[in-house]
Amino acid sequence: MITTKKVLVLIALSFPLLSYADNFRDRDKSDSLQAIVPKISAKSLIVPGSLMLYGTIETLLAPKYKMLNYAIGHEVINHRPSKFTIDDLTQYLPAASVYVLNISGVKGKNNFKDRTIILGIASLLTAASVNSLKYTTKVERPDKSAFNSFPSGHTAVAFMGAEFLRQEYQGVSPWIGIGGYIVAASTGVLRIYNNKHWVGDIAFGAGVGIISAKLAYWLYPTIKNRLSDRKRRNNNRFDSFVFLPYYNGQQGGLSILKQF
Repeated sequence: MITTKKVLVLIALSFPLLSYADNFRDRDKSDSLQAIVPKISAKSLIVPGSLMLYGTIETLLAPKYKMLNYAIGHEVINHRPSKFTIDDLTQYLPAASVYVLNISGVKGKNNFKDRTIILGIASLLTAASVNSLKYTTKVERPDKSAFNSFPSGHTAVAFMGAEFLRQEYQGVSPWIGIGGYIVAASTGVLRIYNNKHWVGDIAFGAGVGIISAKLAYWLYPTIKNRLSDRKRRNNNRFDSFVFLPYYNGQQGGLSILKQF
């Protein structure tokens, strides 16, 4: 249930994403996908790869020694804090901010169609990765409510959105992307606070979300170019035909002439 308290916190968390909108509203930005296919450097994968490695070790490979998991989980269980489920909303806030900023007049890297397809690809990669792992690893949640704790889906979605926001607006201001990552990190912390995930689940989920967004930006130009080529070839096929309607006073029809 969405309460007034949750809404106020949501507004506070969204402030870093929107505070720079007025300063950059009049910038001259291109509204179409860049023709050059971007490259993913090994350096850009260090942080998300490290998060995934740590999450794997902490939760899966060394379960007897996952000290941080149990140390934080023990504190949460002992103090039994009241649930604060605004993380159900904040997971979507970074990605939604891309559209809010654009409506506010702050143009990002891509137009509506391109960025929406990119977001769709990133979401598909995130969902496929998270769900396949949840139901193969079968890690029990800290609150013992289910065996699908690893990795955190909420955190993966939040960090995927944060990287999506950063990619779209890194040419406008780095602070917009930083704000998105603050919200994503807050989502992960809340998942631990609400006793729904281990620290390792959060770390791995964050890495999955970031890499999924990066892959989407890397894949989409190639996908778009191939679809454009196919459409062009199909159009050329129809260009080699001439359609001529006829009527002789009694009968009508359509003549089709093929050009060779």
